[in-house]
Amino acid sequence: MIRARSLFAATLVGVSFASGVLSAQAPAPAPKFTPILAGKQFTAPVRGKVDVEFTKPVTKREKDLVVTTLDVKNISDGPIARLTVEEIWYDKGGEVIGGGRGAINGVLPAGKVQTIEIKTPYNSRFNANNYKFTHANGSVEPKRVDKMVDPDAEAKAAEKKAAAAKK
Repeated sequence: MIRARSLFAATLVGVSFASGVLSAQAPAPAPKFTPILAGKQFTAPVRGKVDVEFTKPVTKREKDLVVTTLDVKNISDGPIARLTVEEIWYDKGGEVIGGGRGAINGVLPAGKVQTIEIKTPYNSRFNANNYKFTHANGSVEPKRVDKMVDPDAEAKAAEKKAAAAKK
């Protein structure tokens, strides 16, 4: 019993001595962390129903695939996360026989235009198709337009015209 008490006392003295030596040392400086979004403006994606405009889809056959491309424009107030377009193909009897999906990875900012490409394996029974628009946080109200106006394209064209005028 006396040995246990003396062992405990020796351990207590040793720990207190070691902690005194360790606390006397200067702590290492913490690394400097900078936020990932420092200096950047972030707008949260829209939740719920959003509005988009799209051009008439262009469908072409490339070997064993049917490739459909369409331009989409975000006409909502905020960015749209993961805009997806599903193409569903039907035969003459109205039965679903195939389909494909195209998506915009990331977000589609408000007022911007991007192209979506949908690839579907070819089937000789393809007769008619339909499109379903969705996004990561809700539903989409698509509106078909004849012509798409890209605000960035207009600005780039104006810059080229100004550069050509200077020469």
